[in-house]
Amino acid sequence: MDRYLQRLRELLWEREAPTPPSPRWITLGRYAFVLARDLLEGQLSMRAMSLVYTTLLSIVPLLALAFSVLKALGVHNSLEPVLLELLRPLGHQAETITANVIGFVENIRVGVLGSLGVALLFYAALSLIQKVEAAFNHIWRIERPRPLSQRLGEYFAVLTVGPVAVFAALGITAAIFNSAAMTRIADIEPFGLMVFIAARLLPYALIIGVFTFLYVFVPNTRVRLRAAALGGLLAGVLWQAGSTAFASFVSHSTNYNAIYSGFAIGIFLLIWLYLGWLILLIGCQLAFYIQHPEHLKPRRTPASLSGRAAEYLALTIMGLAGRRFMDGKPGYTQEELALALRAEPDHVARVVEVLLFHGLLIETGSDRTRLVPGQDLDSIELARLWRLARAGSTTMPPAGDELSREVTALLGDAEHCFEQRTGTLTLRRWLARHDQD
Repeated sequence: MDRYLQRLRELLWEREAPTPPSPRWITLGRYAFVLARDLLEGQLSMRAMSLVYTTLLSIVPLLALAFSVLKALGVHNSLEPVLLELLRPLGHQAETITANVIGFVENIRVGVLGSLGVALLFYAALSLIQKVEAAFNHIWRIERPRPLSQRLGEYFAVLTVGPVAVFAALGITAAIFNSAAMTRIADIEPFGLMVFIAARLLPYALIIGVFTFLYVFVPNTRVRLRAAALGGLLAGVLWQAGSTAFASFVSHSTNYNAIYSGFAIGIFLLIWLYLGWLILLIGCQLAFYIQHPEHLKPRRTPASLSGRAAEYLALTIMGLAGRRFMDGKPGYTQEELALALRAEPDHVARVVEVLLFHGLLIETGSDRTRLVPGQDLDSIELARLWRLARAGSTTMPPAGDELSREVTALLGDAEHCFEQRTGTLTLRRWLARHDQD
């Protein structure tokens, strides 16, 4: 097996066309290879299983909040058909599960829960969105989530505005297709065939639109619409194909019903939730690779970051950020820094995390992705910046025996030499001198 994988890697990466760009089949093969590799590594599967567990805990509170918003608008009866459609692959048992869930939702009495009960209700509903954001940030190599205040505002917007937007889109679409004008148009050929095809493609378009919105909105980074749309296209096609295949599997799984009896439908529900979340994460993974083709490599794990490389990246990143600030231009994003430095995005993210930890950089902009100096450039001495880059975000253990004290003294001598060479040279003076040269 390893021999065949090695031959496939050579075919896709080492035997390229002599002149760029690579043939289209090689590019498509690389996308398929990296997606299959990430799936087999198990990280996507593990996060999908975690989302299944969180879904079981938060589905009723989440639907209860959506039900409350829709009830205020008088369209709460539309919630059951949507839930039934999501569970349609479970076969005839989908109606039973849907009725039970809707019954739980309708029986919730917020007035008797008290303040603590309402807080727990909101926490259970928000935990699912938080888990989805954490999974998306992992795929996009983002270690820091949004600030708490920003997350709470956006989460509540999803819980309140989201259901209204979805059902408004469904209502408008249904009204258009059921209107008298559309009926008259459908009676005229070839417009009737076009209306029929549009009606059949509508479920695909809606699910692709939902996936695309999630891929743009949820990750804590700027996602290009093209990358999100292509990821949503793959996820939408997989969702519809998976729904059909799973429905066929359930209808022919009489052995499971004989073995597990009444528990069989619970097992099928868990499997379908797992497949649904896995499809969502696969589409997000494709969106990441489309926006970052530099990650299309035969092996996922980048080389470890050396101490010298960390110091180089820290000084260069602060230099680039300081120059942008002095020119009055918007700060760099991590993606732009990785492209400008031709460095691994993971390495840039790790160094940026250290600079943010020490307050040398701060995040600005509407989406808090622009990096600007967090301190006055005249107060950031190169010697201090170098020491902080070497130290990272951890502290050195206290020197114990004689050997550890000797090692600490050697490292201190190296830093002292750098301080003597640079003196009190600040970041602004260094950049100004460099620009004059």
